[in-house]
Amino acid sequence: MSTDTLQPFRVDTIEYERGMAELRAVREIVFVQEQNVPVEEEWDALDPHCVHVLARALDGTPIGTGRLTPEHKIGRMAVLEEWRGKGVGDALLMALIGEAQLRGWREVALNAQVSAIDFYARHGFVPYGERFWEAGIEHQAMHRALSGPTAIEDRESAIAVTSALIASARRCLWIYSRELDPSLFDAPEIIDALRRFGTAGRGNEARFLLQDAATPQRAHAPLLLLAQRLPSVFLFREVAEQIDRDYPSAYVANDAGGYYFRSLGHRFDGEADLHSPGRARQLRGAFTAVWERARLVTEYRALGI
Repeated sequence: MSTDTLQPFRVDTIEYERGMAELRAVREIVFVQEQNVPVEEEWDALDPHCVHVLARALDGTPIGTGRLTPEHKIGRMAVLEEWRGKGVGDALLMALIGEAQLRGWREVALNAQVSAIDFYARHGFVPYGERFWEAGIEHQAMHRALSGPTAIEDRESAIAVTSALIASARRCLWIYSRELDPSLFDAPEIIDALRRFGTAGRGNEARFLLQDAATPQRAHAPLLLLAQRLPSVFLFREVAEQIDRDYPSAYVANDAGGYYFRSLGHRFDGEADLHSPGRARQLRGAFTAVWERARLVTEYRALGI
């Protein structure tokens, strides 16, 4: 499998024996030299049994690596310093996910370095379990369903998947919330993701339906300050009819076919899928029906905060 992009690199699946020198050229610079991982820990007995992907510059120079183990885990993701921030890591990760899907796997997991959690979250991976140390570096286990929804069980996972839904939205977001869920939409990761969404300059729009608009205003919710600065992007309405006020659930949906649904809106546990256009379309339809009969929250336009 190979991946061509508009950028000056390509990603290919390679055989371990033939590609060992190129893999070593990247992994030993990133892990052994930069991160001080002992060389005997960097190369393990799993390597010959893994699917390996390699990113090369157009002149053939190896610039990034990743592997997929028989235990359905992604690992050894590495990109040379001068190529970071140019989409190489994204392309490597998507190539590995594609290889897992070709094999019919339902889920993939990985151990992310803590500094890379946000990167993996943007691609739909959610944290689980406690953080741990490996080769002297703090890690967080993460996983992503490849077929069907992923179970969301705690705040950290909720923040990760909500950030991913915001980042993967093309132009539109639909968010149904009781009172802007202060433990979720106050999170710096979510505010940063919404700020990027709001300033992307492509006519983006995020619609928020609230059951209680007064509580976030009294609490000076940080999202409201952002919305005041970008009033054409962030739109708010409050449900008016009793049947809507009694609705117990909350959800986020985007126009890329992703959603995160919580049957009880005051809890984090629920399900999420970045690629379920049917379910996302269903939620958007339900949202629109309520939106049309809800009242405009004009008081957010001049908060004085």
